[in-house]
Amino acid sequence: MIKIIRNFARRIFSGIFKKRGEIKLGFYGSPNAGKTSLANRICQDWLGEDLGSVSKVPHETREVQFKEKVMLERDGKKIEFKLIDTPGIATKIDFEDFMKFGLKKKEAQERAKEATHGIIESIKWLDDMDAVIILIDSTLNPYSQVNITIIGNLVARDIPVLVVANKIDLKKSDIKKVQGAFPEYNVVGISAKEGENMDEFYEELFKLVKKV
Repeated sequence: MIKIIRNFARRIFSGIFKKRGEIKLGFYGSPNAGKTSLANRICQDWLGEDLGSVSKVPHETREVQFKEKVMLERDGKKIEFKLIDTPGIATKIDFEDFMKFGLKKKEAQERAKEATHGIIESIKWLDDMDAVIILIDSTLNPYSQVNITIIGNLVARDIPVLVVANKIDLKKSDIKKVQGAFPEYNVVGISAKEGENMDEFYEELFKLVKKV
């Protein structure tokens, strides 16, 4: 009987430590907010390789892509992440928007269909996340339906959130506006493309993990 209890306890504790061993970190936001750019920056900093391709065309990431066993270290502490880059979320997808980037009608319609499927997959993956980074383009109005919807879904699921104001290297960047839009969250400003302020980002990321 004692042996059975010990085996049961061992399975429980091993499951707990396995969950803590790899943090599933999701990247969410509007199309072209910089999700893949940030995921790539992290992978480059710690693995020396990219996670996915980046493009000016919206919804370039049309399927969930991830990188496992990304080990980050700070102040002597190591944390293993599974980075999950999700397709950009939008409230409306019009195939004609893709045609503005030179795509032909048939190709644009197919891209719109794939983008819609990607949004559905992004929302489904929320249930698998341990923590989420919300990427916000700091040159645009942060009070968008997309940003509000994403945060509402995360609050409902009680998932720890870090708000990242991206593109601080651009003149139109306004971090204070992002902070004003989401005062209940820590907001860190970065340039994923240029690698600006990544040290502060990693510091906030490690603080976020403590809430998991």
